Amino acid sequence: MPKLLFSKIRFNEIRDLIQNVKRPRRIDIVLNGRRQKKDIQPRTVQNINDETYPSKISWQTDHKLHPTMETLLHNKKYLAAFRSFLQSEFSEENIDFWLACEDFRWTTSQDDLRWKAEGIYQEFIQPSACREINVDHHIRERIKKSLEKPSHSCFDEAQKHVYLLMERDSCPRFLQSDAYLSLKHKSRSLWYI
Repeated sequence: MPKLLFSKIRFNEIRDLIQNVKRPRRIDIVLNGRRQKKDIQPRTVQNINDETYPSKISWQTDHKLHPTMETLLHNKKYLAAFRSFLQSEFSEENIDFWLACEDFRWTTSQDDLRWKAEGIYQEFIQPSACREINVDHHIRERIKKSLEKPSHSCFDEAQKHVYLLMERDSCPRFLQSDAYLSLKHKSRSLWYI
């Protein structure tokens, strides 16, 4: 193997690299008339048994392991599992309303917009609807007024409300459910085959 010769250029490149490396802070301590230098390394103390304050690393790892609500709604496998989970909890109207609103946004014809808006209102928003969603009275009234001249954004507030409800309430329970865990296990086993 040939020997590497360090020229002045290589030495300067190495010296520049070393200058960019963060070095520990040093302080001088005078003991008995002699000056001593000590390296001070900041150390963090973490109680391993204390689970009330999880470490930042474990939170980031847990957070990356679970899909977000957006992933659940845009991935067909997760969406089917999430819908069946909501059916088992008798709250599938939330996901159906959210999907109907997404379909409503892509409607181009004004006539189609009007009859789809009426259909969504009668199925999900109207107080006596068979699949009534949980939104407050003010949102209902604003939607009712907007049905006179429907626009693509007439259900936005209710859709956001239902999305946040699913994200805060249903999604965490789904991520702990057997349906999600078995789906996750199946996807892992298919990955290795």
